[in-house]
Amino acid sequence: MNLFSFLYLCSQYLNHSNSTQEQSCGREKECTKKKVEKMMRKGLLLFLLSILLMPLYAQYGSLTDKAQVSLLTVAPSEDEVYTIYGHSAIRIQDSTQKLDIVFNYGIFDFSKPHFIYHFTKGETDYQLGINKFNDFIIEYELRGSKVTEQILNLDSIEKNNLWKALMINALPKNRVYRYNFFFDNCATRPEIMIERCTGSRIHYRNSYSPESFRKVINECSRHKPWLTFGCDLVLGAPTDRNMTAHEKNFLPSFLEKAFAEAIVTGHNGVEKKLVASAHTLIQGVANDTPVKTELFTPLFCCWVLFIFVAILTLWESFRKTYWSIIDCLLFSVAGLSGCIIFFLCFISTHPCVWPNWQIVWLHPLHLMAVLLFAIKKYRNAAYYYHFINFAVLLLMLIGWYFIPQHLNTAFIPLVMSLCLRSGYGIYRKIWNIE
Repeated sequence: MNLFSFLYLCSQYLNHSNSTQEQSCGREKECTKKKVEKMMRKGLLLFLLSILLMPLYAQYGSLTDKAQVSLLTVAPSEDEVYTIYGHSAIRIQDSTQKLDIVFNYGIFDFSKPHFIYHFTKGETDYQLGINKFNDFIIEYELRGSKVTEQILNLDSIEKNNLWKALMINALPKNRVYRYNFFFDNCATRPEIMIERCTGSRIHYRNSYSPESFRKVINECSRHKPWLTFGCDLVLGAPTDRNMTAHEKNFLPSFLEKAFAEAIVTGHNGVEKKLVASAHTLIQGVANDTPVKTELFTPLFCCWVLFIFVAILTLWESFRKTYWSIIDCLLFSVAGLSGCIIFFLCFISTHPCVWPNWQIVWLHPLHLMAVLLFAIKKYRNAAYYYHFINFAVLLLMLIGWYFIPQHLNTAFIPLVMSLCLRSGYGIYRKIWNIE
């Protein structure tokens, strides 16, 4: 890795110096002279580099016959949001060269400027990192996560193909990639690299049962109801389509199962199991503590909000009055949430956020309506807004189970709250309640 990194930095330096020199030339003859000098310096530098770096190249040459390639799978844990889906990495061992490193495609940096914005927009950059195996494994040992290893049944050519491809991929100019949760992540990258080294001769024979993307990720977050609530809110209808057998491998646990039953055709045409052997590196800490039933679930909190809004609305009706602050607060929150939905649907590059039926009841127009509610002279316009909103939300509630997208049941009381306030807006117009 040091060899490739050093060569890359040297080439970047040469390119920079070349461009600087060319810009400084004022006349054609001077530019030609500068170019000749530049080529001579470049040739001399590369010659010296080739001599100095020969020992390093030998150190990072081809793998020997004793080399092993394996897929590491980290079981999901409840520590952080990003750990509940598990993790995958590639391990390269070569006892002859005293080599034992891990290629990890799951490196990201929270501290990067505007990380949340880029993540929301679908422009999150992950990168390939190389760690010593002991450094990699100790993190999960301290966390108490289970780690399994599948040693792959690859021949010498396939191992070296993968080794060279990984080393090229680890170069500074290649290591960064545009992360995508479903289609380009820490599990899909190792899978693609291993498939390429075998010439795409891997045949997956694991049993396939139709499941949607949403179903499997909600299963991962089953103990985190608020995370499930958030995912159901921002992920659109494409998340509800059934995955293909190959697409299922975006989750490390599914990739592990797929590799366990996969067959690879060798260069001689003979079929063999992809996984030569499998064993557990870290057993993990067994969590025998029963999962606590959370009281303040999204469904509970949303029903509490609806009941609160309903009581206030009934009190307003009884007193023949109107408290605009209720509508202003409720529709402001809905409008701000709608801005996020709108951003994800029409600006972000995430592949599974459009179409999203949440935009029917959460949209930026609610923020404009807040002005109509707050300013008394616009009350007639507010009535028309309430009328349209009430009709749309009522139709949505009636056809809830016919909408071609999974809608979290916790959304029902929220839609009902907005619908109730718009219904009361119509009622106030009819009875001239100000």
